[in-house]
Amino acid sequence: MSDSARAGATTSGAVGTDAPAARLGTRTGRAVLLTAVLGSGMAMLDSTVVNVALPHIGADLNADLAVLQWTVNAYMLTLAGLILLGGALGDRFGRRRVFVVGVVWFALASLLCGLAPNAAVLIAARALQGIGGALLTPGSLALIQAVFHPDDRAGAVGAWSGLGGVASAVGPFVGGWLVDGPGWRWVFLINLPLAAVCVPVALRYVPETRDPRAHGRFDVLGAALGALALGAVTYALIAAPQKGASPWVIGPAVGGVLLGVAFWWVERRRAEPMLPPGIFANRMFSSVNAVTVCVYAAFSGFFFLAVLQLQIVVGWSALAAGTALLPTTVLMLLLSARSGRFAQVIGPRIPLTVGPLLCAAGLLLMTRVGPGAVYWRDVLPALVVLGMGMVVLVAPLTSTVLASVDVGRAGLASGINNAAARAAGLIAVAALPLLAGMGPDTYRDPDAFTGAFHRSMLFCAGSLVVGAILGWSTVRPAGRRCRPETAYHCGVSAPPLDPGDESSA
Repeated sequence: MSDSARAGATTSGAVGTDAPAARLGTRTGRAVLLTAVLGSGMAMLDSTVVNVALPHIGADLNADLAVLQWTVNAYMLTLAGLILLGGALGDRFGRRRVFVVGVVWFALASLLCGLAPNAAVLIAARALQGIGGALLTPGSLALIQAVFHPDDRAGAVGAWSGLGGVASAVGPFVGGWLVDGPGWRWVFLINLPLAAVCVPVALRYVPETRDPRAHGRFDVLGAALGALALGAVTYALIAAPQKGASPWVIGPAVGGVLLGVAFWWVERRRAEPMLPPGIFANRMFSSVNAVTVCVYAAFSGFFFLAVLQLQIVVGWSALAAGTALLPTTVLMLLLSARSGRFAQVIGPRIPLTVGPLLCAAGLLLMTRVGPGAVYWRDVLPALVVLGMGMVVLVAPLTSTVLASVDVGRAGLASGINNAAARAAGLIAVAALPLLAGMGPDTYRDPDAFTGAFHRSMLFCAGSLVVGAILGWSTVRPAGRRCRPETAYHCGVSAPPLDPGDESSA
């Protein structure tokens, strides 16, 4: 298997590593865990805190809705397009080296975001952040898998997963506090002290590891075609409300489709593809990824628009709006592991059907949120129902993806599933304002935005219902479950990257 094909999560484990087997209680073990948590925590925080800052970014930069969409999507575009390739670089050139490069890159891009004098610079810096995220996100878990002793690996991954879940859960709160306090620019600048601790610890204490089986060429062409296809379609969707059916919209839309066809053609003919098309011949794998696209499109659309609704229409501060979203991630942090174990008893079909339906009910309840909304009466019930749906859904979704492929391809399958979720979120954030009839300045008009938000929730709920139908009609009992130590997952932008099975060697 090629570098790029294995890059799904860079989770080839400790096989072929030249590092000593670290133990949890040692200085090396603590340093590796701290490094991985700080690095992945930067990316997890970024995926939640930025949404909370969007209204203030728009007001400060005098930006329209398209700028807010690109502030989110520029990051997701490069991250989704390059995360598979980023893992392969770590396997080949050293996991610590690529991880550190990713952290430094991410921090410098964050600095540029925080200093951005205008919207164009901010969007470009966000795209650069995504490149750093594509290097450090898979690398954080790869460090743990490669360095820790097999007896301590599960505990280390569990600690990484749990601490990362805490970072994701507190992200909206931290984001709101920063926006209301020193200002929205500190949502990005907060990454600098984290990187300042992470990089020296990694360089001094974390052993370097590589996968000696990594060989062949990197699928740079495939990564470029995939990212360009997503970027062109995203541009067309975001530009459509303002430019209409003009050549500036139709041209990129058609170009994006053609680039997507070219990407698929190239991947089918390359000896070492980044995304082997043959894996989609597996019906179960394709079905679960279709469910993933439906549910994470809805999640990304909701979390993008919900903080705008709570601040613009309800009139809450950024801190109040960010804190309001805590129930969903807290429920996932507390209950995901139990949900994963329960799904092993009853099989994945029911969780992958009931979970999306519960989430859809939560989003329908959000249509009650408008001017004068009361948190305990209007917002909290919706978020609790949504959170319980995510609890029921996320762990079984991951386990079913892994169970659908051979053990040796688990890391690849997890990486593809993660990238599919991010791509779905990218398209949802671009398409929802168009579908809901939002204009460039709609977010400045509370009355107009309320109607558009309610329509958007209907579209998101519909996407979840489609996911539930797919789950019921296509998913069959799975034979293998995800690692229990990765069950403490609170990310709302993508499923967790699972390390696969060490016995795959």
